Amino acid sequence: MADPEIKTPELRVSSSPQTRKTLIEKLDNWSDWSSWDEFYRTYSNFVFHVARMSGLRDEEASDVVQETFIGVAKNLQKKKFDTSQGSFKSFLLNQARWRILDQFRRRKKQQHYEANIHGDREEDERRTAPIDRLGDPKRTELEQLWDKEWQNQVMELALRRVRTMVTPRQFQIFSCYVLKGWSPERIKEELGVNAAQVYLAKHRVGRLLKKEATRLAGEG
Repeated sequence: MADPEIKTPELRVSSSPQTRKTLIEKLDNWSDWSSWDEFYRTYSNFVFHVARMSGLRDEEASDVVQETFIGVAKNLQKKKFDTSQGSFKSFLLNQARWRILDQFRRRKKQQHYEANIHGDREEDERRTAPIDRLGDPKRTELEQLWDKEWQNQVMELALRRVRTMVTPRQFQIFSCYVLKGWSPERIKEELGVNAAQVYLAKHRVGRLLKKEATRLAGEG
C-alpha cells in the first residue's frame, strides 16, 4: 500500500483471496478487455512481489509476471482450469513457480557461462541462488512465501473494498488507530475526535473488514 506506515491487521482468514469465479468465467470472452484488465490488476502486483521476495531482480520479476499471465491466458483459453474444481490459488502458484524457477535457471546458466569464460567456477557456485538448490519445488520456501503473501493480498483487497463502504472520516480514524497504531491521544489531537468516535470507527470498520476478508478468502 502507498502509506509506508500502514500495517496489515492481525485478522486470520482462509488461506486465499477470492478466486473471483465470475471474473474468471468472463475471461472466456477474449474481447472483454475490462475483465482481463481487472484480472491483471488484481494479481500482477502480487506475482511480481512474490517473484522479488524469492530473490529475483526487478527485470526478472517483470518477466515472470508477463510469462505467468501469458501462461494463465493460454490455459484458460484451453479450459485447463475449471472454476468448479480445484484451487485457483494452486493453479496460479504453479504457473508462477515454473516461471520463477526458469528465471533462476537462466541466471545460473548465464553465471556459469561467464564463470567459464573467466575461469572462476568457485564464484559461480557461491552465486547460485538458494532456490536453485531446492529438492522438491512443490514443498519449498517459495510455497511458504506464496501463502504468506496471498494472505496479505486478501487483506489488501478487503481494505480497498471496505474503504468504499464507509465514510472517509471513519476509515481515516480506523487507519490511524488500527493500521498505523496511533494512540487515542494522538488521534484526538490530530483528528479532533473523541473516544466514542474512535471506538465506533474501530468496531464498525473492523467488522466490515473481517467480513469482507472472509468472503474474499472463501474460494481459494
